[in-house]
Formats: sequence, structure tokens, C-alpha cells
Amino acid sequence: MRRLLYPLIIVFTGYSCSDPPQKIEVTPATIYEAPSSLELYETARNSDARLSKMGEFEFVQKDQALETEKSIFVNPNKQFQSFLGVGGAITDASAEVFDKLSEGKRQELLDAYYGEGGINYNIIRTSIHSADFGSGSHTYIEEGDADLITFSIDHDKKYRLPMIKKAMNMIGDEAVFYASPWSPPAFMKSNNNMLYGGKLLPEYFDTWANYFVKFIEAYEKEGIPVWGVTIQNEPMAVQRWESCIYTAEEERDFLKNHLGPAFEKAGYGDKNIVVWDHNRDLITNRANTIFDDPEAAKYAWGIGFHWYETWTGGEPKFENLGLINESYPDMNLLFTEGCNEGFDSTRYQYWPNAERYGRSMINDFNNGTVGWTDWNILLDQNGGPNHVKNFCFAPIHADVRTDSLIYTPTYYYLGHFSKFVEPGAKRISTSSSQSSLESSSWMNPDGQIITVVMNATNEKLEYSLYIEGVESKLEINARAMQTLVY
Repeated sequence: MRRLLYPLIIVFTGYSCSDPPQKIEVTPATIYEAPSSLELYETARNSDARLSKMGEFEFVQKDQALETEKSIFVNPNKQFQSFLGVGGAITDASAEVFDKLSEGKRQELLDAYYGEGGINYNIIRTSIHSADFGSGSHTYIEEGDADLITFSIDHDKKYRLPMIKKAMNMIGDEAVFYASPWSPPAFMKSNNNMLYGGKLLPEYFDTWANYFVKFIEAYEKEGIPVWGVTIQNEPMAVQRWESCIYTAEEERDFLKNHLGPAFEKAGYGDKNIVVWDHNRDLITNRANTIFDDPEAAKYAWGIGFHWYETWTGGEPKFENLGLINESYPDMNLLFTEGCNEGFDSTRYQYWPNAERYGRSMINDFNNGTVGWTDWNILLDQNGGPNHVKNFCFAPIHADVRTDSLIYTPTYYYLGHFSKFVEPGAKRISTSSSQSSLESSSWMNPDGQIITVVMNATNEKLEYSLYIEGVESKLEINARAMQTLVY
């Protein structure tokens, strides 16, 4: 709870008769009063708890924690970035699967993500023409049309646009919709192929920039406000699916000399442009190259990132995010894609998949990230469709043979943030006394505080939550995620 103190006016009268009294106005301060109780919600392995309310717990007066106890410390007086939201991608694959479901199951899926009883997603990402997740490759023009005369999004009107419109209508004014290209059309590239990498040819830089403009115009004509774009999905990955390579210098120059000016010319200077859109491992080099150039940086809203640097077995490079946040405090960090790969239908309930999400969200947010975007919101019982058989997990799968939805633990772990933290919330200082507990806290615009706690150990743990001189004694089940609301 918080309350405002009135401005204090101090009048000094110890001046000479020729000096008028001087007034110093003290800025109003916000005092955060100690809470009296909290509500606890939990999702835990080997239990029925799935975003389940576990009860209400009292706070008691206590200033000092003990070294022998596990403690989480929250300081609402130290506030950081604003929360943009959480969401996922509506790809061709998601929309194709959605279309195969009965009307009742479609509504259940939409309610699960966007409805009042769901997990309150507000971010949607999609691809500019095709990505690997869909039944095939396509573009919005006829091959060789450098003048973009044939530009049309009719392909998207069959499956993708109807699903996006339904989701956007349910989200309302807080919707954040952005798009990413996986590859320019083949004729614009050095390898004359949308797949297997290649580079955008210099003679098509302006054409490709105008392609982005055409995309925004077409989608907004369909009633979908476009929040922004990323320049290129995974610009350092040569994939067997749609892909295109940009060095840091090439992306900087495309933004500075082509995409940024094209947006300004079209009246889209208010659209947000996100650079990089790839893993945390090389992100600092990309940020340094682009953001140190003021002519490029003026067009950038921030930098996007994925989590796939861990595919080699390494640890997530969360500290790279913190470094960018310190180095470029005016730039935003946005998680733009992550999913669990290596689909196996016997592992829908594999708990480490959810814990990967929990750990990433807590640490990404604690290092300055403002928003978090999952990959496909829906895939079928095969982890697709994917036209190059790159099958993956989603938070919810549909078995289209039986018209059923399969909710994985990941869906609930995502919900521990998205269901409770509201757009515009401020992250507040939170720390844990022991590494067995990871935590992040946010203050919603109305002053409500949300603290998320994760226990990835195999033991039930007792811990204390400290804030403003009070303590609440709590416990968290083994392999569990909690949200505390107070």
C-alpha cells in the first residue's frame, strides 16, 4: 500500500529586511506502508496445483532476518523499468491448427490466453510473410517484383489474420502487436533462396525497407494497429528454413540509411524498431555497434533477444542483458522468442521445460527486460506444422484428431507473471538470500505488489518474505512456481 505526503513549504525569515522571504518546496514523497497479508498462488510438480490459490498469509513485525533462514527481501522504494507485457507468437502454424479445432475449442484456447479467466497475454508477434512454422514458404509479392506492385497479404487472410483479430479484440487497448521477417524474397538475396541464409543485396535495400511499410499499411487497413517490427529474425543464423544474415554493421546501416528513413517518410516514425532479435551471447556487440551510432540509434526503440545460446550446453548469458541496460539506459530490452525444441509427445508434462521459462523470465526481467514474448502459442500433436520438420513445444498443444487441448506446465509458469503483473507496472528491488530461491517483484499501477518465486530443487522449502519491516513466513513446494499478491 502507498500514500502520498503533501508538499512541505518551508519559509525562512532570517534574511535582511531588503530580502524577501524565500520558499523551498519539497517534492511529494511516496511512503509505502507495510502490508498486513498476502495471497499465494502456486503451480507445483507432482500435485494438482496449477496457478491455484493456496491461501492467505499474515505479515508480522520483524526487521532482521537470520542467516539460518531462507529470505526474500523486497524494497518498493527502489524502482526500475516499466512492464510492457507478456505474450506469444501467432504464426501460420498456430493459425492453421486453430482453424482445425471446433468452435468451442477455439474459444477455450482464446480464453486461456486472453480471456478474463486466462493468463492475460497482451503481446502478439507474427512473421512478415513466412517462417518455418507453417505449411510452406510464401511472400507477399510475385517473384521478381522489385516495385512491389503485386504486394498483397491475401495469404494471411485465410488463417492468420482471423486468429490475430480475435486475439486483438480480446486484449483491447493494451495490445502490443509486432512483426519480424525471417527472409526477404529469394530474388533480393545473394543466394537466390529464402532458405539457408544468404544476404540482402544492396540494390534491394530500399525495396525491402518499403516492404516493411507495405506490411504495416496492409495490416492496419485490416484494423490491426502495428506497435513495431524487428529488423531480422536471428541475423547471425544460417538455417535450413527462412533466414538472412546481417553483420552488426550491415544491420546498423540498413536501419540508419533505409528502414528508419522509410518509416519517417511514410509517416510511421512512431513505430518501434527493435534490433538484433537473436541470442544473448553476441547481443552486446550488436548493441555497441548500433547504439553507439547516434544516427542509427535515433531510429531504435531497443534490442530484442532469444535464449537459444544454450543449445551448445552453456549457461544463459543473463549478465549481458544487465550490461546493455547499464550501458544504454534509454534503450529497451525485449525477449522476442523462446521455445523448447526436440518435440516428443511423451514429454508434454516434462517439468524442466517449464522451469526453463521460469528461470529465464525471472532473470531477464531482473536484468532490465520490459517484455517477454514466447514463440508459437499453439501447435498440433506433432509439434507443428513446420515445413522443414523443425518440430517444437508450445505452452498449449492441440490434438486435432480428438479436438482436444493439452496444457503443459509451461503455460502455468508463464501465467505466474502474465496473469498478475499489469502493463505499466514498475519492477522493484528484490533479492534472495540463497540461490535455491529465485525471485522478481513488480508494483502494479494501483500500488499492488506482485512477487514471483521459483523453487527448482527437489525439496519443499520454508522461507520468509520481508518488506517494510514486516515478515511473512511461507513455504514453497518442490519444483514449484509461486506468485505472491499483496
